[in-house]
Amino acid sequence: MIDVRRFDRADQVIAAAADAICALLAEKPEAAIGLATGRTQQPLYAELLRRHRAGEVSFRRARCFHLDEYWRLPETSPQSMSHQLQAQFVASTDLSAGRFDRVNGMAADPALEAARYEAAIRRAGGIDLQLLGLGTNGHIGFNEPGSPHASRMRLVRLTAETRAQNRDFFPPGATVPPEALTMGIATILEARSILVLVTGASKAAALQAAVEGPINAASPASALQRHGNCTLLCDAKAAQSLKGN
Repeated sequence: MIDVRRFDRADQVIAAAADAICALLAEKPEAAIGLATGRTQQPLYAELLRRHRAGEVSFRRARCFHLDEYWRLPETSPQSMSHQLQAQFVASTDLSAGRFDRVNGMAADPALEAARYEAAIRRAGGIDLQLLGLGTNGHIGFNEPGSPHASRMRLVRLTAETRAQNRDFFPPGATVPPEALTMGIATILEARSILVLVTGASKAAALQAAVEGPINAASPASALQRHGNCTLLCDAKAAQSLKGN
């Protein structure tokens, strides 16, 4: 079951998410946190950095993993997920060197890189808190509709919809990569807790399907209903299609 918590505004969603992360690190400073990228996450990282600079939270002993990465895009590219996380968040924290585990989108063999990354998560003792967004087609990570809920980290082909939505992250004339390495749905579900941030009216249909619809491959996020500790924070616009709204 997904614990849905509704807020009037997107900034309240961000504040609640930051509260949850700060509370986890206060209780367990060495927690492993799975980081996501995207428009919804950007203000969360800005708020966490504000609190860090105010001395309210430390990331020094934490460990961070990231959810997905474009295939064949160097980590030095401003559009890579790794670069975005480094620029928007990691580099401005006190996270100790070597404690941000990156997916290598330039690895020679995607299957070997997927296996290496899953092994790194296991060696860390698993992920304590996995951050997620929600795609308008219901994807979590880059697990597009049709992804098996038993899937592990792997190379996936991105839908035209997902690539179009990410188009404005790239300069004019640049090609949005057609493939990505992503944690699989089963990989995500192994996190001890999951925190999903959903804001905006464009996510309303995907949110309703994920929370109230059947658990099926058409809605990758519906698999979160099977998790025992999944919290979804949403604003009023995203929640408008939910029952009792």
